Amino acid sequence: MQNPSQHDQLNNNHSSGIQNIHRGGHELLDMHEALSSIIGLLDQFVIYRSLAKDNELLTILNRQYNFILAHYNLTVECFISGEKPSHDTTMYAMPETGIQITYGLTPSQPKKPVQSVTEIKDEQISGFMLGALKTNASLLTMITAEVNNPVVRRVVAAQVENYTEMAYEVFLYQNKHKYYQVAMLDNSDGQQMLHSYAQGTAQPQIPIQ
Repeated sequence: MQNPSQHDQLNNNHSSGIQNIHRGGHELLDMHEALSSIIGLLDQFVIYRSLAKDNELLTILNRQYNFILAHYNLTVECFISGEKPSHDTTMYAMPETGIQITYGLTPSQPKKPVQSVTEIKDEQISGFMLGALKTNASLLTMITAEVNNPVVRRVVAAQVENYTEMAYEVFLYQNKHKYYQVAMLDNSDGQQMLHSYAQGTAQPQIPIQ
């Protein structure tokens, strides 16, 4: 039999409209972490826009900010409702330009920490962007495996590929300006690494119990 305090609590919950939301505690905590992380990324991009000088980098910043914000709003919508959002997720698409990557290292000055905000240039800003995008891609990948609601899970999972695509766009910008140089193995070592594996050719022989 319920004691008076329990009965009063149940009545209060009913009258205030509190209902069982059927959402896992782990899911709720992880989604709070995901949404807070996305807000942090958006806030960082606002700061970067005030410091960036190169028009190409500013264009990337604005395009990615608007895309991330739209998907943040979509995620909040389905997270609260637990139902299919008002529109589907979309894929982030870089401009249709030929992808050219410069391989090899060229001599450059050793990097070191800056001592003043005035030393933060487009190189540092694009590096901050790349790190933040990769961090969010990793975070959302882990959180997807913990989300119970099927709609929310799919919305979060769909964004992982978008973050990797945005990170790749920033990498291409950095590589173009020699901020991110791609080291190479010599030809002999490279060929050996490329041909270190072969496809399987037979079905495994599994013993029948």
